[in-house]
Amino acid sequence: MTPEELKYTAEHEWVRSGDADSVRVGITDYAQGQLGDIVFVQLPDVGAKVTAGEPCGELESTKSVSDLFAPLTGTVTAVNAELDSSPELINTDPYGEGWIFDVEPDDASEVEALLDAKGYEATIAE
Repeated sequence: MTPEELKYTAEHEWVRSGDADSVRVGITDYAQGQLGDIVFVQLPDVGAKVTAGEPCGELESTKSVSDLFAPLTGTVTAVNAELDSSPELINTDPYGEGWIFDVEPDDASEVEALLDAKGYEATIAE
């Protein structure tokens, strides 16, 4: 399932634009399925500057440790503190309760440059 209203990166992050200046970020259902049971999340710090395509945290699963990449350049405005005690939310609800962080993009046009659902589906089909 790839929600149509979201934007995506080739690194399997999704971005949801909200009413505010910041956007919400998480990993896709495909990514969480590939990782397996997520047991720990290293979140970026609120106020941290992140750079598109650069690691900004880590996801540890029963299979591996994987970098979490920033989908946009900007400033982290919030993190999902629920993931500290319940990292499995990423597995059970990757597009909802399993969101990871919010970022205020330096350039809002970066959001539109990301993949749409069809583009992302084509990426994971390769």
